[in-house]
Amino acid sequence: MGTLELKKQTRLKRKRRIRKKITGTAERPRLCVFRSAKHIYAQVVDDSTGRTLAAAGSVEGKIKGQSDVKGKIDVASRVGKSVGERAKKQGVQKVVFDRNGFFYHGRVKAVSDGAREAGLLF
Repeated sequence: MGTLELKKQTRLKRKRRIRKKITGTAERPRLCVFRSAKHIYAQVVDDSTGRTLAAAGSVEGKIKGQSDVKGKIDVASRVGKSVGERAKKQGVQKVVFDRNGFFYHGRVKAVSDGAREAGLLF
């Protein structure tokens, strides 16, 4: 087993441990973040019905095409703001943050800070 496989396995173990405790309900859906090497995605999920209420990602033209984007953390912050605004339009005020097994720093933290700026509470 190589280094990358080992890193992925440990992240998935952390994810399973976290998801035992965190569930999205209709009142407090789950804000789930996925980070790849190039992009970052966030979605607000109601686990009781299995519906995605709002989603945003760095591959969207609205976020990707802006000229004043400085780096990956700046893009992640904009993804957080975007998903926060879309969730507010759906009537979501409070969410539960699911970091998906990733460490809470860097781009994952930037997404949560952006969502907080947009008005989500968690």
